[in-house]
Amino acid sequence: MAVSVRGLYFVVTLFLGSFFGSIFMLGPVLPLMLLSPSWYRWITDRIVATWLTLPVALLELVFGVKVVITGDGFIPGERSVIIMNHRTRLDWMFLWCCLLRYSYLRLEKICLKAALKVVPGFGWAMQVACFIFIKRRWEEDRSHMENMLEYFCDIREPLQLLLFPEGTDLTDYTRARSDEFAEKNGLPKFEYVLHPRTTGFTFIVDTLRKGDNLDAVHDITVAYPKNIPQTERHLILGQFPREIHFHVRRYEASTLPTSPSALQAWTQERWAEKEVRLRDFYTAEPRGFDREGMCRVPPCKTELRVALIKAASLFYWSSFIALSFAGLWLWAPLRLYFLVMMGVYFGQQKLIGGLELLELACHRYWKSVTGDEKEKVVDGKKE
Repeated sequence: MAVSVRGLYFVVTLFLGSFFGSIFMLGPVLPLMLLSPSWYRWITDRIVATWLTLPVALLELVFGVKVVITGDGFIPGERSVIIMNHRTRLDWMFLWCCLLRYSYLRLEKICLKAALKVVPGFGWAMQVACFIFIKRRWEEDRSHMENMLEYFCDIREPLQLLLFPEGTDLTDYTRARSDEFAEKNGLPKFEYVLHPRTTGFTFIVDTLRKGDNLDAVHDITVAYPKNIPQTERHLILGQFPREIHFHVRRYEASTLPTSPSALQAWTQERWAEKEVRLRDFYTAEPRGFDREGMCRVPPCKTELRVALIKAASLFYWSSFIALSFAGLWLWAPLRLYFLVMMGVYFGQQKLIGGLELLELACHRYWKSVTGDEKEKVVDGKKE
């Protein structure tokens, strides 16, 4: 199958935006991390959010993807864990179409494979955004995840953490492995979802609740009624989804079970519901989660505002990429800065292992300094 010009335009535009954005937009802010990690986080979250609007603009404005959202919706600005079925390898990016309307993209963090952090451009931006990278070895992941979550609780910066409990996307191979797991554990076999892994989810919910940084869990079911682009390769071939449907269920944190075993059972119940919901979706005509097609909680942005954001994003990033090339061609100091920042990104990856780890180290340092000063003040009062 031939590579599509549309597909190449999409992938190359996203890559160049993340690459030049990491160098010229995020690069100048990196020193702030050493002085105030919390202010650095506040600023970089908003810079990264501008890039997250670019895939939405390309998908909807350029390629005509239709987005349908039904269910409970979001309360804007709330702190939540988002759990979603993993139908394709691209669900995380398509979700931004939903979050742009019903939440704030600056709040989103994602749990994702550690191998992605080394990808130039995309990986650099994810490190700066403080995404949680996991190696799928729980003993290592548990400690890192705890450190990251406690950091978010310490700085009181709201987040909406996206997690795929299934661990991988739905394919014939992964479905067969899920069926094997079901047979061994006396569970029903699923056709439209995989059996969820609950260890990470229960740990995240427990940690955020202890840190008083969780308002709700959003259980999102995603479905593709017309065509399903399974991998990045399908996008390069120009096979974009014609429609994406999201169904949102919102659960107050106070209503969730408190014990890990009960929360594990709660998660398995949600996935059994997803199986039924998706079976109904794909066997009905017309395909849809809610025949009225309305979300019970109105979006925090009007469609006019969303359209303006998408248009502004497409204009800004197209201009930014063109100006980046022009600046590198015409201005020698900019080329020097570009090379220095490349060295910083590659060097810190080799020496430290990621900018998010450096951010955690800076936070611990300033926390210890602040703690020492408070102890001195207390001691002085006692004296």
